[in-house]
Amino acid sequence: MMWFKKAANALGGVLFLCLFLTFLVQIAARFGFNRPLPWTDELAVILYIWVILWAAAFMVPEREQVVFDLLWNCANREIRRWMRITGNAMVGGLALVAIPASWDYVHFMARESSPVLSISFQWIFLPFVLLLVALVFKSVWGIYSAVKGQGLEDQGVTV
Repeated sequence: MMWFKKAANALGGVLFLCLFLTFLVQIAARFGFNRPLPWTDELAVILYIWVILWAAAFMVPEREQVVFDLLWNCANREIRRWMRITGNAMVGGLALVAIPASWDYVHFMARESSPVLSISFQWIFLPFVLLLVALVFKSVWGIYSAVKGQGLEDQGVTV
């Protein structure tokens, strides 16, 4: 499992590096040579979509997500367990229900492509389906952990 985390982080880093380099090329072409390149705008948007969805799905751990923990910190351990089980069941259940329709739409978008680079919209929006699948797995793991009594500590920020 650790190899998957390293590979996901490496791919996320490569995607972000490509986004940054595309941005630099875009700036140089537009302001340095006064010749904007249409492909840089399109590639930057595509890479941005991939970076955000990939990071949300595979790179950012649950403990680093933004949470509203006022009720969590006031609850005892048993209430926290049920809060975590309920929250994960809702998020995972909604993601699971959304997967088939989302995949159908992403697959349907294979007939369209981006105007400049001619990349199929199926490939552009595929990470959304991956995010939904990751949410299902993370939710199942969260429920399993809560049943075992893990991860029920205060979520407060320590500085």
